[in-house]
Amino acid sequence: QVQLVESGGALVQSGGSLRLSCAASGFIFDYYDFGWFRQVSGKEREGVSCIRRTDGSTVYLDSVKGRFTIAEDSAKNVVYLRMDNLKPEDTALYCCAAGNGVRGGLQPILQQVYRWGQGTQVTVSS
Repeated sequence: QVQLVESGGALVQSGGSLRLSCAASGFIFDYYDFGWFRQVSGKEREGVSCIRRTDGSTVYLDSVKGRFTIAEDSAKNVVYLRMDNLKPEDTALYCCAAGNGVRGGLQPILQQVYRWGQGTQVTVSS
């Protein structure tokens, strides 16, 4: 069965850190680009960061540059999002996705999505 399962979300104070994990199974990990996206209830989903399978290059939402880092471990089929210096405006449901076609611009996107995870909640208190 094809699955992406996120973990690591929690309630933290402003300035704290978290590391989210996205565990992939049921498909060939190295065939895909990956991305992290977040959504607040009632608002549009926005791209946070994506990583390309071809060379491991990355793109980030401007508001998280210098604070968040995306990485992958192909041997373990896991994609990570390390988040430092968290702010209340980072509060959201964070979902990972496998797909193809990383693009930058106003926010990172995957032009084609193969599979979405169910998400993990990050809440940052002020």
